[in-house]
Amino acid sequence: MSSLQLLALLIYGVLLLGAVRHVDFTHFASNKQQQHLIFGTAASLFVLWLFKAGIFEGLDVHFLGLSVLTLMLGFRNAIIASFIALLGANAVGYGSWENFGVNGLLGTVVPIGITYLFYMLSFHRIPRQLFVYIFVCAFFPAALSIALKTLTLGAFYYIEGTYTWDIIFDNYVLLIPLLVFPEALLNGMAITLLVIYQPTWVYTFHDKFYLDN
Repeated sequence: MSSLQLLALLIYGVLLLGAVRHVDFTHFASNKQQQHLIFGTAASLFVLWLFKAGIFEGLDVHFLGLSVLTLMLGFRNAIIASFIALLGANAVGYGSWENFGVNGLLGTVVPIGITYLFYMLSFHRIPRQLFVYIFVCAFFPAALSIALKTLTLGAFYYIEGTYTWDIIFDNYVLLIPLLVFPEALLNGMAITLLVIYQPTWVYTFHDKFYLDN
């Protein structure tokens, strides 16, 4: 394991432990809906991430689905659910265990953090409306998340010397324009259906803020 891989694993581990520390396990054990949401979303991510494509190991492209996850569960629970999904995906060959921290940090924490930042800024700085919530909190963060995830992961493989920049650019970075809109559309449509049919499943959505006004 290289120094960068170890550093990423340590940072990811600290963030994960910080999320777990704030979990009220007594409440969680008695709250069936929260259990179903966390494990259900983790299972959904696990299946979604298995549908990937790529020529070179590590330079795989797939939908993330992390913006809708963040809006459903909140920042800390989204990190926990994505960890469960990443653990299961790695167990079936999603990626190498040496890069677990890198994939966790760049592939899950960065998109989750971007989405939650957009949500917080929009909640406090922009008029609260349903369409603002869908587009500013789900659609645009999803597009930015997959672009940044691809760029940062490509930069990691370049710095590590795993692949040359030509290989990374031609087989990975060059695909960003093809990924951003489908990712944004997937998350935007998913959160739209959720706030219409199952708003109680969405932790960051409240009728009194986005509908009653």
